[in-house]
Amino acid sequence: MNKKHIEEATDYFKKQTTNKPTIGVILGSGLGDFVELLTDTVTIPYADIPHFPVSTVAGHHGELVFGTLNDKQIVAMRGRVHYYEGNEMHEVTFPVRVMRLLGVDSLVVTNAAGGINKSFTPGDFMLLTDHINQMGTNPLIGPNEAFFGERFTDLSEAYDSTYIQHAIECAEKLNISLKKGTYVANTGPTYETPAEVRMLRTLGGDAVGMSTVPEVIVARHMSMRVLGISCISNMAAGILNTPLSHEEVIETTGKARTNFLSLLKEILITLPEE
Repeated sequence: MNKKHIEEATDYFKKQTTNKPTIGVILGSGLGDFVELLTDTVTIPYADIPHFPVSTVAGHHGELVFGTLNDKQIVAMRGRVHYYEGNEMHEVTFPVRVMRLLGVDSLVVTNAAGGINKSFTPGDFMLLTDHINQMGTNPLIGPNEAFFGERFTDLSEAYDSTYIQHAIECAEKLNISLKKGTYVANTGPTYETPAEVRMLRTLGGDAVGMSTVPEVIVARHMSMRVLGISCISNMAAGILNTPLSHEEVIETTGKARTNFLSLLKEILITLPEE
């Protein structure tokens, strides 16, 4: 990581907006419409931000949006960057480090994921209770910058237990079905083979995707509290014996849009501060 670059990007934002966010949101494939709920917004394309990585994937708009949701100050990534796009891990997680310097102490990560658990159906939401890192690397490899966190990061509670319970209560209030499970992160960009899906199920995975885990690791490195939600956009290979495509991912998340926005809004406006 380059601490100077992170500080320069942070200083750039402070010149663009007076918003002082305490909550960060990373919006996955097809889930970017959440920013329409924010008021007093300032939108900044990734390409305009010093040292910021740029998203190249359909369904990821590539904008950082500052705004207010009720009385909550929020900064949202409307689309993320991925390891499979050719970015280094320090680039994939660069936005999270900038968020932390801006004052964010709570991070909500969302994604579109393939269902491994056979009880899931496309359009379900899964609350991340744990994860398995199958990406073959780790964003904390390399020299440790003590300014951000300790050398060895504890991931025994990567996803905040208080936030998990809060999300469950919000879903119950709204009568929205919310599954729980373990998310598996692979590098992509290929979808998994049926044999790989069987392996991941044996390992304890409930859903699989190509993101999220690097950002969560870095957030925990900096002592941020994390909540994770997957939209099950399709069933993983070999379960329904149908071809997989990114178009299906976008279509399914689009259909789940109303419930997703309602759930995320309720979670955020009532998010516990302690």
